[in-house]
Amino acid sequence: MEIATLKNGTMADPTIQTFCCHNGRYNTDLSVRMLNEFNSFSYNIVCVCSSVIGILGAIYQIYPKKISTSSNTRGKQIIMWLAVADLLASLGVFVRSLVWMHFNKLIDVDSDTSNVVFCALTAAWTQYFYTATWCWTLCYAIDTYQFMKERDSYTIRYHICAWGFPALSTGIGLYMLYYPRAECHDMNSLGAALKHVLPNYIATYLPIAVVMIANPILYYLSSKDIVIVVFRPLNQITNKERFIAQNIKFKFCLINVVFICCWLPNLINGILLWTLWFNLPTKIIIGFWYFMAVMNPLQALFNALIYRRWFPICCLNNKKGSEPTVRTPLLRPEPPSRLHLSSNSRLNSINLSSSI
Repeated sequence: MEIATLKNGTMADPTIQTFCCHNGRYNTDLSVRMLNEFNSFSYNIVCVCSSVIGILGAIYQIYPKKISTSSNTRGKQIIMWLAVADLLASLGVFVRSLVWMHFNKLIDVDSDTSNVVFCALTAAWTQYFYTATWCWTLCYAIDTYQFMKERDSYTIRYHICAWGFPALSTGIGLYMLYYPRAECHDMNSLGAALKHVLPNYIATYLPIAVVMIANPILYYLSSKDIVIVVFRPLNQITNKERFIAQNIKFKFCLINVVFICCWLPNLINGILLWTLWFNLPTKIIIGFWYFMAVMNPLQALFNALIYRRWFPICCLNNKKGSEPTVRTPLLRPEPPSRLHLSSNSRLNSINLSSSI
C-alpha cells in the first residue's frame, strides 16, 4: 500500500492531491500519518500567511500605478496575466488552508464523499493556476526573445498555451489519480502506482522542468541582442547604454533565480519520494513540504518585484544627475531627454525600460 500513498507528492504538488483520497482504512500506515501533516494547524497557518503575502503581491502587480498610453504593450499584458494567475493560485491556497484549519478532520472517513470532492476541487484549482503561472513565465521569456529579434508577439498562442495546457495537464493528471473512486491509497503494487500516480507527477513536474531549462536559454539568447536594441538609436556605446544593458541582463538573471528558488524544492521533493519510498526520510520530506508552503505562494510577491519596470534598475534615478557627458564628434548633440527616450522607447514595450 505504501507504494502509492506518498508518491503523489504540497502547494502545487501532487502529494496534497493524494491527501484528498479516501484514507479511512489506512490511518495506521506511516505514509498516511505523514500526509496528515497537511491537516495540522502549523502547516496550514504557514500556508495562510504565505498565501496572504502572495495575494497582496499579485494585487500590487495588477493594480496600475498610473494611467499610461503604453499600458497595453505586449510585455505588460503578459505580466498582468501572470499576476492574475498568481492571485488566483494564492487565493486557492488561502481558502483551502483556512477551511482545513476550521475543520481539523476534513478527510478522515472513508465514506465522506463531500469532503473528498471539496478537497480535490481546491487542489485542482490551485494546481491549474500555478501551472498557468509557469506557462506565462515561459511566454514572457519567449516574447522577450521575439522582441529582441524584432518579431511580432504571439498573443493568441500565449493565451491558448497558458490557459489551455494547464486545463489539459491538470485534468488528465487528476483523472488518472482519482478515477474511479478516489482510492489512491488502496494500491499495493508498483504497476498500480505507475498507472494512477505517475501521470499526475509528470503533469505537475514536467512544466516546471521545461521552464527551468528553457527560460535561462531564452534569456541568454535575448541578452546577446540587448546591445543592438539599446545601442542602435545613437549608433554608439556610452556609459548610459552599458548601464541599461547590464541591468536588463541582471533582471533576466533575477527572473530565473526567483523561479528556481520557488519551484526547485518541489522537484527535489518528487525525486526523493520516487527514489526513497522504501526508506523515506520523514523529517526531510516534511521539511520540504513546509519550505514549499512558504516559497510557492511567495512567487507572486517576487514576481511583483522583479517584473516591475523600476526593479532592479531603480538606482538609475540616483545617477541621472551625475551621469558623465560623452562627447560624440561624429553626431550632432541632442538633449539628454531625447537620448534617454530614444534608447528606451522600444524597451518599454516589454517592460524592460530603465526608467520609471
